[in-house]
Amino acid sequence: MGFRKDFLWGGACAANQCEGAWNVDGKGLSITDTLSEHEYLDAELTLEVSDDKYYPCHEAIDFYHTYKEDIKLLAEMGFKVFRLSIAWPRIYPNGDDVVPNELGLKHYDEVFKECRRYGIEPLVTLCHNDMPLALLKKYGGWRNRKVIDFFERYAITCFERYKDSVKYWITFNQLNFNLQKGFLLQTCGIVADKNEHTAQLQWQAAHYQLVASARAAKHCLRIVEDGKINGMVDGNPSYPRNSSPEEMINAMCDSRNILYTFTEVMCKGKYPYYFFNELKKQNIELDITDQDLKELQEGTGNYLPITYYGSRIASHLGREFNYFEEDYVKRHINPYLVTTDSPSGFSDWIGVRYTLNDLYLRYQLPIFIVENGMSRRETLNEDTVDDQYRINYLRNHIKYMKEAVDDGVDLLGFCWWAPIDLVSQSKGEMEKRYGMVYVDLDNKGRGTGKRYPKKSYYWYKKAIESNGENLS
Repeated sequence: MGFRKDFLWGGACAANQCEGAWNVDGKGLSITDTLSEHEYLDAELTLEVSDDKYYPCHEAIDFYHTYKEDIKLLAEMGFKVFRLSIAWPRIYPNGDDVVPNELGLKHYDEVFKECRRYGIEPLVTLCHNDMPLALLKKYGGWRNRKVIDFFERYAITCFERYKDSVKYWITFNQLNFNLQKGFLLQTCGIVADKNEHTAQLQWQAAHYQLVASARAAKHCLRIVEDGKINGMVDGNPSYPRNSSPEEMINAMCDSRNILYTFTEVMCKGKYPYYFFNELKKQNIELDITDQDLKELQEGTGNYLPITYYGSRIASHLGREFNYFEEDYVKRHINPYLVTTDSPSGFSDWIGVRYTLNDLYLRYQLPIFIVENGMSRRETLNEDTVDDQYRINYLRNHIKYMKEAVDDGVDLLGFCWWAPIDLVSQSKGEMEKRYGMVYVDLDNKGRGTGKRYPKKSYYWYKKAIESNGENLS
């Protein structure tokens, strides 16, 4: 059967990792703006900007000023879609402002115009680890119900402004990431006290974000003609350690708690049957109102955007609902998989077929893989990089995506993370390179910033031209 004729091939990036221009044109501080090179995923945070520290995202790859050249590079690769995010503090510098920043709005007018100039469909994330710092300092981030209203105002502003330019929307990047150790700050704007019930904070923030996502979805479908919207999750599946019944149950609990709890709410509008029982077992009491539950039902998404980087071996913690435990996020070695420099530490390209079938069977919604990729520390050689390893990784994933499509899965598109080297989310590094285009900058921001297409750039161009048929 092959991919649909209008399959959306492209790539993805995030404002906080590529734009730079951290204090330009009225932009307010984001949480990421305060992360120096030593503070990414660190428990000791200043949440201030100091003149004697280096902040990787302050300049990043300067996409704010180079977007025309960069989008042209993507167009020459044949992109049909470009996933990018709007920086929330560019539009509402403090998060709770009443009037949006017009200069910020105009900037994205021009970015989307440039995409449309080349026939590229923008796929826009409203919040990709780019929360206004003021919302953390004044309200405590997503531990505070008031932030739902601020996000709703921001979302409506974006829908109204860009309704003729943007059809595909994502409310939040990887909603289930706040369950992983170290991401509560970046994804939720929460600094947890050592004595606080971490799981309580994580699930309360998750609930508020799900309500905010539902409100945004309802507004989007009202405002944007033929709009597509939902929250986005990390879609990596959980495998049992072995085929024993006990381990099968562990894997079931792992998947439902870290993945299906979110997708059930996003796609069906209600929490799954086990959720409130699990809360009671862990002495977690959440602020959930009847109005919240009504809004969740009214604001379901009409497609399902996911990331896919690999699978994980389930641990016993999947049955305890305590995802914040450090041991939980340690990847156990799966002897059947190939070790790579993907974010999960190994590659499971066959698992992409399993994941797509699993989620499509559950929800019967079109699925969009909005992130998939791998990183390497690379050296520029004669103005290019021979990244055959990236080609192999991508080829194998496309092969099993196609098998899922042949199974009958409705797959809308695929975005590589990232088409251009950018600052990594986990450690703020430039030298941890994901791109098909090399950017001449090091971890201290030193270099020319010049762009150089890698070998994978030209391979992906041919794959797109053939709609995924030419993978040689």
